[in-house]
Amino acid sequence: MIYCYPSQNTEIKQGDIFVGLPWFDFSMDKIKILNSKEVNDVNWSDVVGTNEAVDALLTVRPVTAIVANQDCDNIRAKYITLCAILPFDEVFSKKTGTITQRDFIKVTTKHDRINLKWFYLPNDNKIGFTQKMAVDFFATIRVQRVELEQLRNFRKGTLNDTAGEHFREKLSEFYRRYPYNEWYPLDKDEFLIYKKDHPEAKPYSWQR
Repeated sequence: MIYCYPSQNTEIKQGDIFVGLPWFDFSMDKIKILNSKEVNDVNWSDVVGTNEAVDALLTVRPVTAIVANQDCDNIRAKYITLCAILPFDEVFSKKTGTITQRDFIKVTTKHDRINLKWFYLPNDNKIGFTQKMAVDFFATIRVQRVELEQLRNFRKGTLNDTAGEHFREKLSEFYRRYPYNEWYPLDKDEFLIYKKDHPEAKPYSWQR
């Protein structure tokens, strides 16, 4: 498939896939702060005003993630950023288990070009992907480089050259994409037709 399986001695590179990394899950509305022997639910806005570090109880769960940093940063940077890898159905808007194989092929070819928010990863038992997966570019974690280097046994695979180039370009497109409303150049009559299929669209002054 699109994966390679590096040895533990290989340097960390962009596209490396790690399993079991810590994902911190908490709400800023209610953070459990440790105060002496008590635990109090506190809003983060009340904590940040003190400008001091606090001890808190956070939920941590393991997550699979892929290295987003460029290779030069993975050698010397203090931190490495990774993007979470989730089941494809959690990232894609439609449940792929209910569509035909032909339709799924369209999803992973056409939609992969259009939608810059995710990167498709096929299943691979050697890595531990028992189902179709996807990189969620919105979901990132940051770990210390030195500590990640000590966990290279958690690296189960990496993207091959073809997939690696695609991942790098799509990641860069995600961060430099220009947000715009696709209906802005339509005239008033064209917009009214467009709005029938996109009721959430709001007209510009020249379309009213």
